Amino acid sequence: MMRPVWVIDDDRSIRWVFEKALAREGIPFKTFAQATEAMEALDEAGAPQVLVSDIRMPGASGLELLQNLKRRFPDLPVIIMTAYSDLESAVAAFQGGAFEYLPKPFDVDQAVELIRRALGESARTGETVESAGATPDILGKAPSMQEVFRAVGRLSQSSATVLITGESGTGKELVARALHRHGPRADKPFIAINTAAMPKELLESELFGHERGAFTGAQSLRRGRFEQAEGGTLFLDEIGDMPAELQTRLLRVLSDGAFYRVGGHQSIRANVRVIAATNQDLEARVREGLFREDLYHRLNVIRLRLPPLRERREDIPLLARHFLAKSAQELGVEPKRLSESATAYLSSQDLAGNVRQLENVCHWLTVMSPTQLIEIGDFPPELREGGASTPADWLAALAREADRRLTDGDKNIMESLSRSFERTLIEKALAHTGGRRIEAAGLLGIGRNTITRKIGELGIEDDTAPDSK
Repeated sequence: MMRPVWVIDDDRSIRWVFEKALAREGIPFKTFAQATEAMEALDEAGAPQVLVSDIRMPGASGLELLQNLKRRFPDLPVIIMTAYSDLESAVAAFQGGAFEYLPKPFDVDQAVELIRRALGESARTGETVESAGATPDILGKAPSMQEVFRAVGRLSQSSATVLITGESGTGKELVARALHRHGPRADKPFIAINTAAMPKELLESELFGHERGAFTGAQSLRRGRFEQAEGGTLFLDEIGDMPAELQTRLLRVLSDGAFYRVGGHQSIRANVRVIAATNQDLEARVREGLFREDLYHRLNVIRLRLPPLRERREDIPLLARHFLAKSAQELGVEPKRLSESATAYLSSQDLAGNVRQLENVCHWLTVMSPTQLIEIGDFPPELREGGASTPADWLAALAREADRRLTDGDKNIMESLSRSFERTLIEKALAHTGGRRIEAAGLLGIGRNTITRKIGELGIEDDTAPDSK
């Protein structure tokens, strides 16, 4: 007889959703409001077939429960849920031995399918978990970012070479640092170098060091980045711009595990994990003869692609709140917040600098915005005027806003969005006609009396007379 699935969450509504879904599927279940209740039940009833638990609850956390279960029932599949969409939670879950990581809000059918997969895993095995950091450095609810979190979690016990790709400002170095911090070399150095930031002659010495007298000005022995990173991680940023001669030397280190200092004759072993990053299309550079194909394959053991912000717009409000709070803490002031319209506007922008640009905008707003509540007019001029970005398709923006409000459980969504829609159209039409209502009404395809009534109902500021032409 199949043992039940246990669901642990202090949110009654979440437990109810699982109860209804599992009952509909004919899967036996038992629910708990706290991890301590589940741990007590373990002593009486034994292990469940699969366990689904929230991370943050009153009393013992889901991760503490995971650690307890890992010691007692190492093959029990555990699915960790969290509403905190950050890298630290995902990595902690996987490091603790979780079967999978389920970010909230989730699709019920997908959650049930995940439980079915876990049940299959439990049946195959025949039997049947470090806490998150206080200040997460990488955030994201978007599915593409959750995939990145999962990958970092799964790589937490590996020293494999990783190639991180993504546009400028997407957070490639942050992910590299996370791979190091959560990996088996965490207690050793993390050394970063931008290979595009210095000329070839200096870069060779920076990477491999030099012997005394190797060249003019080399008055003493210098250990390079490979030696500095001994036992740890070497992060090679902008690897696509590395000069051809150094590509050859780097390939030799990766293949032989040894190198020579500039001017040296003694081989030095390199016990270093290499993580490389680029914002370029390395395959294209290989085809153009600008990057060695054999080096590309050496680096491309595991690839992580970081999505640009325009592919994860649902994360912009979350990131903006985080950066506004961070800037306020750094400056010793009260954190400012974005109005609904400012949030929607910011989420519609194509920020070419991605997360880095968003952080800079939030810091600018913390310093320059005159009020605590930030409106569209408070944004930097280049953002208001579209100089650095262009609005996304308005239907897609509307869909995102509707989805956000539905997820938040807002009421009267139709009325609220309709009023905003009408107000925007009328204000723009009046601005276009210089305040002439009859002309604006004609452009909008509504009557003179209708536009007059709407101006009053919507509270639109308009000093023109109702019959002005």
